[in-house]
Amino acid sequence: MTNISGLSWLKALLYVLLTLYAIITLIPFLWALSASFKPLTEIVSGEPNFLPKNFTLDNYKQIFLQEPLFWRWLFNSVAIAISVTLLNLLLNSMAGYALARLRFVGKRFWFFLILAVLAVPAQITLIPTFLILKAIGWLNSYQGMIVPSMVNATFIFMMRQFFVNFPKELEEAAQLDGLNTFGIFRYIVLPLAKPALAAQAVFVFMGSWNNFLLPIVILFDPEMFTLPLGLNTFKGQYISYWNYIMAASMVFTLPALGIYAFFNRYFIQSVTFTGGKG
Repeated sequence: MTNISGLSWLKALLYVLLTLYAIITLIPFLWALSASFKPLTEIVSGEPNFLPKNFTLDNYKQIFLQEPLFWRWLFNSVAIAISVTLLNLLLNSMAGYALARLRFVGKRFWFFLILAVLAVPAQITLIPTFLILKAIGWLNSYQGMIVPSMVNATFIFMMRQFFVNFPKELEEAAQLDGLNTFGIFRYIVLPLAKPALAAQAVFVFMGSWNNFLLPIVILFDPEMFTLPLGLNTFKGQYISYWNYIMAASMVFTLPALGIYAFFNRYFIQSVTFTGGKG
């Protein structure tokens, strides 16, 4: 009885801590949501009012109807994020499967090279990326945003770990049925890799959707801006339109929340499958 009672108290304490953490995490988001319905004067007044005193939809009307480039920024973000996500799903999965199952010269070298890349901060590669894109004329372009981000060493390693634990019996049965390596990968492996692919899709999409560093370096035409970069234009040297920033931020948040909510059920399965033997 003592042990059971102790476990119950620990479980209750854990729920309390998680609830407090959730509340602390949600407060900034709820404040931003509230501020998106406030006029600028109320936001900068300094009054600690959480709910808007003068509720208004003018901020959303401004960004949707009067900001001429907002829809272009939204299109750019969607197009780039979807392209980067699809390319990552394909190429990272192919590379991970090759490292887990195929035999080829230099396999260990490439595997350890990918592990080494994981230790390199993305900021270090920013200047070489800029110089390469400038040399080939890809600055201020969609391909300049998509191609440098179309593979990711982290998710190559994750997919490799998933495929290492993948049942070989299924692949051997497919070989007996006459499928070649590509057919096994296409028709057997990928359909059963949905948990890992879904988790990868969420992280890659959110990483590309929230990316600010690469766009600010290679994009200079306002029509090519993504949403994170476009939001920055509402901040000036003498005045920042926080009401427009908050409204645009809420619109910016919705796709990421939708992607996460849709694929959330796959996360536990993915963690289970990708953490095993090497």
